[in-house]
Amino acid sequence: MSAFPRLKTDAVMQYPARRSFEYSNFTLRFVDGSEQRYREFGAPLRQWRIRLDLLDETELANLQDFFIAHQGRFGSFSFTDPRDDIEYADCSFDHDTFQFDLVEEMRANTILTVKENRN
Repeated sequence: MSAFPRLKTDAVMQYPARRSFEYSNFTLRFVDGSEQRYREFGAPLRQWRIRLDLLDETELANLQDFFIAHQGRFGSFSFTDPRDDIEYADCSFDHDTFQFDLVEEMRANTILTVKENRN
């Protein structure tokens, strides 16, 4: 399995970086009005919003090629969280389009969202 590409600085994201956790709880409501709650999965799903500014053309091309190779949400890859250095083996993009802004020569911006997959 391939790994999320690193920038020329060997980082995977720039600051400010955002990481979120999602819990999936289900509530079953009975006819008598009582409720029963349970979790659909035991551990939270992680999601990273990766904002990248000041990318040069090579870094942007590498990210775009990686996105195309994994076909947006379809493919999976490993992602290493820079905060705790834990590698999450099964991740994917949260969208099917790769959008970027060319600010000027040798300078581009993009925002990618990576999410952990649950088997």
